Amino acid sequence: MKKIATDISRLIFCVAILSQLPAHIHAQQLPLSLKDCRQMALNFNEQVRTADNAVEKARLDRQIAFAQYLPKVDGSFTMLHMQDQDLLEVGSVLGIHLQTRGTYLAGINLTQPLYLGGRLRAANSLARIGETVSEEQRRKIRMQLIADVDNAYYTLISVRSKVQMLEAYAKQMQGLYDQVQLAVNVQMATENDLLRITTKQNEVSYQLQKARNGQQLCGLALANIIGTDFEQTIIPTDTALYDAALQQTLSEDFSSRPDLRLLQQQVKANEQRVKMERANYLPTVALVGSYSYHDNLKLKGDLNLPNENNLGYSHTFSGSLPFALLSVNVPLFHWGAELKKVKKAKLNLADSQLQLQQLERSMSVEVRQAVLNVTDGQRMVETATLGRQQADENLRVMRQKYDNQLCTMTDLLDAQSQWQQARSNLIEAQTQLMIYETEYLRVTGRIED
Repeated sequence: MKKIATDISRLIFCVAILSQLPAHIHAQQLPLSLKDCRQMALNFNEQVRTADNAVEKARLDRQIAFAQYLPKVDGSFTMLHMQDQDLLEVGSVLGIHLQTRGTYLAGINLTQPLYLGGRLRAANSLARIGETVSEEQRRKIRMQLIADVDNAYYTLISVRSKVQMLEAYAKQMQGLYDQVQLAVNVQMATENDLLRITTKQNEVSYQLQKARNGQQLCGLALANIIGTDFEQTIIPTDTALYDAALQQTLSEDFSSRPDLRLLQQQVKANEQRVKMERANYLPTVALVGSYSYHDNLKLKGDLNLPNENNLGYSHTFSGSLPFALLSVNVPLFHWGAELKKVKKAKLNLADSQLQLQQLERSMSVEVRQAVLNVTDGQRMVETATLGRQQADENLRVMRQKYDNQLCTMTDLLDAQSQWQQARSNLIEAQTQLMIYETEYLRVTGRIED
């Protein structure tokens, strides 16, 4: 009965392993580096493309605002066609008629603002600030997307490493099973030892199944971010979980963070809005130049002479009319409405300055936490690396002792379990450190494409 139970357990273990092979064999593989994934995500993401459009619109707004400095040139053309108008009738002596059939007026106007109370300068400053805001907003979106890609990529590498580790563990258990099987055949071991190994194999098979499922889900998550086909299996080519990228002294400077710069630009924008509201009660000066030409405006009449003869006459008006106009507008009394608008704008400015102070404090705490996380993560990697070395050595020693019958099967299985746990801990520590480093770069505004 024990022999049958052993064979059934081994069969279940083999079926569980082989059931995973078709998906890995037939799935289309897509090798990608971290840089490739970042670029694909930046090209695919809708928010990034929307941010690109926002930057372009802000540039157009700045050009529109600058155009307000330049003179405006407008042309006009008017044609009039109506019935003759009697302008004057004096008995039978004089009659004057105005003919406007085909009368036209063409002109060109030039308007040059000279001084608008600082409104034009403030508007151009606001347009430049708007362009900077759109660029920082795009940078913020790109940095967050890169951080998401890095997290998904590192997590996929981590799960794949665990799968590889469990596969190696399964081979170890299979080799141990074969060794004990030979010992059982020569009655140097018991069937109970085989059952204990089989139980461990089933446990490893269960863990391997979970890890492979996790690998598939992590691959789908990364594919969703970078916009690839879900049927493709992403194969990370940057397999090193930890590199010494941040071994230098960690800085808590977050002055280049886009969130901070966005609020700083908001403060500057509110300062310009105060100036724009103040310009409403300042005088404005503009220069207007015009040139017009009119033609085909006719004046006709009849004159009765003493000899009872009629003398008809007509006159056509045509010619040009150039003129220049200097316009000065001075607000005198608006019941204090403009002053109240200025006070309101100043209150908005004060609110944005308070928000900036609050954000700086919260960012300082966030950056310090990120620095501590990276520091702790580096220590965890060092500890996990030492633990793995010790587990490797312990397994080697216990293996020799078991071969020389100096320890029990329980001791050997415990050593292998410690080996598995130590390697799993190292993978998790390395993955978490890489995620911590990415988060540190994000909160300090230093993530690069």
